[in-house]
Amino acid sequence: MNDCAAQGRLNETLEGLSARELARLLDDWEFVARRDQWPPLLAANGAPWRSWLILGGRGAGKTRAGAEWVKALALGRAQFSPRPLGRIALVGETAADVREVMVEGVSGLLAVHGRRERPRWETTRRRLVWDSGAVAQAFSAEDPESLRGPQFHAAWCDELAKWRYARETWDMLQFGLRLGDWPRQLVTTTPRPLPLLKELIAHPSSVVTRALTRENAANLAPSFLESVVAQYAGTRLGRQELDGEILDERKDALWTRDMLERARVHEAPPLKRMVVAVDPPASSGKRADNCGLVAAGIEESGALYVLADATLSAARPAQWARAAIALYHKLSADALVAEVNQGGEMVRAVLNEADPSVPVTMTRATRGKYLRAAPVAQLYEQGRVKHVGAFPALEDEMCDFAADGLSSGRSPDRLDALVWAITALALTPKAPEPRMQRV
Repeated sequence: MNDCAAQGRLNETLEGLSARELARLLDDWEFVARRDQWPPLLAANGAPWRSWLILGGRGAGKTRAGAEWVKALALGRAQFSPRPLGRIALVGETAADVREVMVEGVSGLLAVHGRRERPRWETTRRRLVWDSGAVAQAFSAEDPESLRGPQFHAAWCDELAKWRYARETWDMLQFGLRLGDWPRQLVTTTPRPLPLLKELIAHPSSVVTRALTRENAANLAPSFLESVVAQYAGTRLGRQELDGEILDERKDALWTRDMLERARVHEAPPLKRMVVAVDPPASSGKRADNCGLVAAGIEESGALYVLADATLSAARPAQWARAAIALYHKLSADALVAEVNQGGEMVRAVLNEADPSVPVTMTRATRGKYLRAAPVAQLYEQGRVKHVGAFPALEDEMCDFAADGLSSGRSPDRLDALVWAITALALTPKAPEPRMQRV
């Protein structure tokens, strides 16, 4: 059955349900959970996972996923555990966070249970007790020593990236996670570039799923999506807090995240000159480098504005030439700037074939990439370059580019195109004005 037919059958089934039946169905986690909220089967090494990390944005449904997972373990739901697990740890940033978010929150443990199966919250003992005999004990990451002694079948760790004593708390938890055939833990957090979190992500017994804020739109206020998501989408803060990305930067990189955030604007003023810069790949095919394609402009005061990053991957010459010409016409640019070290006259020929009316300025690299990029980075430091909106992939390259290139070893194609564009607008010496001879 194809997707359209399956969707049609589902719609027919839902239309035949009473309001009460529909409400019960929508309350069933197996029915409403997204793929990123559902427990994985195995780790990448083919063995049962020990750590499941849900890295997600604000309001992405991480707390609901954690609460439903603990509920299923405590009740012995077949898809999660063959029998109820007796001892579970709940670890949050503070004791108040455990109670107000993980236990009593709108998506917390008490809220996800039906009235008849709901556990009892024993305030003085800081624990939840189920009729099945399962007990979930609350711990604060402000007190790692409190985890010295107890032992558990499973643990739910919330907002690990905010823990005050993250390493100490995590280590103490690992010593206590020793009951049953398959001790395991779930981490739900909006990520930050912490060494501990990076280690967990890279560990062979870990599984990582990512939850984006916009994927939980049905449970969020429309005004939140219209204002907050629209305002921060693509920015450093938005990528971390809405998309659950870990944004890192090299200490020796020419650019920093803070530098780029200070350069961000919503729109550009009238510009006196605009260019589209092309950094063609040396070859084509699936393994070829990207074709860097960046547009920028300059205003009368000398301020520069990055307008677009239309970089293409695995593009053939005719494809990237058409894309460059299209961006040129879209912006009503003044010229195309093309680097010709790799392609020589072929680059000019391909662009002329796409549109012979477009003026093309050919430029040839005589210095290394780092030496060419350093003066452009200096313009950023001086506050002379602005980004009109956000360019996540380009900005990732900028914050990862140092004297030895990108940490991945790949060619910085987006950055190369940016450097050519800014250089053409602000760093290329002008031809001297002709001098008049005295008669």
